[in-house]
Amino acid sequence: MNTLTSAPVASLLDRLFAEDQASAPGSSPAFADLSDEDVSQLMQSKTGYRELYHQLKDFPLAVSRGTGTLLYLLARSGKARTIVEFGTSFGISTLHLAAALRDNGGGRLISTEFEPAKAAQARRNLATADLADLVEIREGDALQTLASALPDAIDLLLLDGAKALYPEILALVEAQLRPGALVVADNADYSPDYLARVRAPAAGYLSVPFASDVELSMRLG
Repeated sequence: MNTLTSAPVASLLDRLFAEDQASAPGSSPAFADLSDEDVSQLMQSKTGYRELYHQLKDFPLAVSRGTGTLLYLLARSGKARTIVEFGTSFGISTLHLAAALRDNGGGRLISTEFEPAKAAQARRNLATADLADLVEIREGDALQTLASALPDAIDLLLLDGAKALYPEILALVEAQLRPGALVVADNADYSPDYLARVRAPAAGYLSVPFASDVELSMRLG
């Protein structure tokens, strides 16, 4: 047994994933009467993301269970001690990463969320899971909250906030990514500029698509 698969984390995640499955972001006014093309353009907007995610503040917008397990595996196998997460939401991915830190012997996870209600819910979930001591949630726009006071060496970066900002968030964190650090970008297909950057031969990354909705990249030395 480990922290991820034992109480209180396992039962909490079962409940949160069930709630996520029962939610329907498509029912939000943000998506009313929009075509798939319209939704794709909105997801890629660098100006409309605040309003979009505010309209989705009551939805978990969680990673899949498989992606959550992947995050735990990557953080555990890499013996991660310092992790940065862009996009806390209700903290489902945060729980997976914090569980890995616990099983690695401790560490620090800096997560970001600009919806105060979501940050508050994530903190409650982390407290229920007995993982709150490992996580700092910075409230506000990540372009500001991640612009300073980062660890000198970051082992893993998760990108799961506004997709259009993936290149900008990577640029903020890049100097602190240690050689061999991993970058996990969820739903990266909505950020073609990000994919072009990490897949470019001279960019300093080795990058591959993983499963159907994740881009997994490694920072080269």
